[in-house]
Amino acid sequence: MQNSQDNTGGITINKIINKNFFIDTEGKYTEKGKYFVLTTYGIVLILFGLLADSPLNILGGIVKIILDPDFLITDYIGVGGMGATFVNSGLVTLMSIFILHRLKIHITGASISTIWLMSGFSLFGKNIFNIWFIIIGVYLYSVYQKDKFNKYIYIALLGTSLAPMTTQIMFGTGLFYFLSIPLGILAGIFVGFILPPLAAYLMRVHQGFNLYNTGFAAGLIGTIFVSLFKSYGHEVESRLIWTTGNNTILCPLLIVIFISMIIWGILLDRESILRIKNIMKYGGRLVTDFVILEGFPAALINMGINGLFATFYIIIVKGDLNGPTIGGIFTIAGFGAFGKHLKNMIPIFAGVFIGSVTKIWRINDPAILLAALFGTTLSPIAGEFGWKVGIIAGFIHSSVVLNVSYLHAGLNLYNNGFAGGIVALVLVPIIEAFRKD
Repeated sequence: MQNSQDNTGGITINKIINKNFFIDTEGKYTEKGKYFVLTTYGIVLILFGLLADSPLNILGGIVKIILDPDFLITDYIGVGGMGATFVNSGLVTLMSIFILHRLKIHITGASISTIWLMSGFSLFGKNIFNIWFIIIGVYLYSVYQKDKFNKYIYIALLGTSLAPMTTQIMFGTGLFYFLSIPLGILAGIFVGFILPPLAAYLMRVHQGFNLYNTGFAAGLIGTIFVSLFKSYGHEVESRLIWTTGNNTILCPLLIVIFISMIIWGILLDRESILRIKNIMKYGGRLVTDFVILEGFPAALINMGINGLFATFYIIIVKGDLNGPTIGGIFTIAGFGAFGKHLKNMIPIFAGVFIGSVTKIWRINDPAILLAALFGTTLSPIAGEFGWKVGIIAGFIHSSVVLNVSYLHAGLNLYNNGFAGGIVALVLVPIIEAFRKD
């Protein structure tokens, strides 16, 4: 870690921010400083939401978001409005940060990727109401195992990928609320309770080449639950709530957020920009924590670069910036601290793009935009085996992801994590069998 104090008269952290708040006497970055940086982004999301709509409309929009079924693809902007969507995202972000702080979790790449994933998916599936039951279930599992909740907190937060299951049972089954609401709560708690051992086991299956490991586990659980639903005559209808026409409003917001990450990194350590070259050398396979390996400032810069790249990709292919796509962009940015960088992501994007030339869909179709963004869950394959294999992985993933959502009926928000787990499960053993040293 670099202490940015100098006497050269240049721009230093002393002249911009309080050095002692961010860097301790040993030259290490303080936890309170890291929490402060992350908290600012939660506040920014709330402020943007408050500027986008009136408080009364925001309140009504959040109620609509809570009561509406949340399965894929549900753009909260189309459900509750722009203001309510970003306020919901900011509140979920701050709640996640508060839980980590309360448990005295040290901020690493795992923490940052989890927080930004929660931020992103709170734009299209997670809300301030439906996430808690799965978290409670994971907590009860920790009690059952007589372990500290700290050990399972990431699984608890990431496991909210199945939050739509609870609201679907509560508000989408047609049952009386006095029956459906308790059933939804119990289902969420049960899912949280069984998720930790399943996620731990499935890590061995894909060997860390699928960054969204929890999505793989959640996809299997969702498939079982949907099969049970169908066995009792309850079909979960597909849906597509997808807003358009917001690029001119949302693009500047994203650019400001991601450029600010780069600026934060440079202010904390001017030499951290040079460490991006080191970050590019890592394959990204779980667990590759850039905060631990290269420092908090370098991770912030990489996050900003990733976020800008993903944003410009959507603009270049004439896609829509909305809840789902920004969710993907935020996830890519968050995992810029935990396994993703341009070198291992671009082959995945290229594979999806090549698929648009030969397959029956267009590159800016909603599901394909999400396949490109969230398909970077397979970035470690490109990082470990090279760009050619990464393109193949992206090409295959773009087809698989369009079909597996039928299995869990969209109740698993991390559909690409489920599809990525399947692709990695099949592709990695084949690659390793024919790989030459």
